[in-house]
Amino acid sequence: MSTINWFPGHMHKARKEIAQVMDEIDVVIEVLDARLPVSSENPMVSQLRKGTPVIKLLNKSDLADPQRTQEWAAFYNSLPDTQALIIDYSQKKLISTIPDLCNKLVPSRSNHGRQVRAMIMGIPNVGKSTMINALLGRKIAKVGNEPAVTKGQKRFTLRNGMALSDTPGMLWPKIEDIDSGYRLAASGAIKNTAIEFEDVALYAAEFLRKAYPELLVARYKLKQLPERGDQVLEEIGRKRGGLRPGGKIDMHKASEILLNELRGGQLGQITYETVEEWLLKWEQQRLEAERLEQEREAQEGLEAESQSDRPAQRNKGK
Repeated sequence: MSTINWFPGHMHKARKEIAQVMDEIDVVIEVLDARLPVSSENPMVSQLRKGTPVIKLLNKSDLADPQRTQEWAAFYNSLPDTQALIIDYSQKKLISTIPDLCNKLVPSRSNHGRQVRAMIMGIPNVGKSTMINALLGRKIAKVGNEPAVTKGQKRFTLRNGMALSDTPGMLWPKIEDIDSGYRLAASGAIKNTAIEFEDVALYAAEFLRKAYPELLVARYKLKQLPERGDQVLEEIGRKRGGLRPGGKIDMHKASEILLNELRGGQLGQITYETVEEWLLKWEQQRLEAERLEQEREAQEGLEAESQSDRPAQRNKGK
């Protein structure tokens, strides 16, 4: 599998602008995709907010596995200065409580009549602009069904007087985790022109075959579960008009069908990643960082020892 990355110039500009104003922000509202909470969580947000309280909105929860979403909400709520909300656009009443929740997170300002300043952040196509419109109760922010619609920062005032700054949907320069890159591509967070459809669809087919076989079989009326992801795509092509002359399968068409229906929720409620998976990954990363640090210290020790031996060798030569 190849590494998937997408970091247009306006995202780099947005990062610099956010860093400049972050000291003036009281609360960060981070919109996540409930189907892939960590993969849709920009690591630059935690770096930029520097301990500023954050509300994690697990958005598109209507498309996600409900049990997995509850597990993710519990995980985020266990973190310091973090409040998680499970949400989708139909929950207007719950969305309307977000400004009051922001006020509660910074009583030092709200209790003294000072305007609470919030910034809403999120990766492309996670539903950030639609969330802003829901918070405002009117259509202000431009909404699109593909990534990178918002290009610059904007500021709004909500009904309770809270100031809300919008930011462009922002990925990060290098997506280190290979699974995260494919999950972002499968979910639609990365523009179709920046991905190989068949490559991403093959990853998605293999994931579905292992994690949600019953949904795969039901959606495409499969007589039995294929043993490989490419066989899944072949079956989809065969059943959905992807047969070319000579019986050859149009794999690109089959890939488009799978990804479009996966993104649209036609296969059912699906979550791409679990809390347990990421806890294991983070532990492996911690151990690897420790190993590299030990190697670095050992190398520095050898270099220091080598340098201290040089004067003794010169004196011996005299």
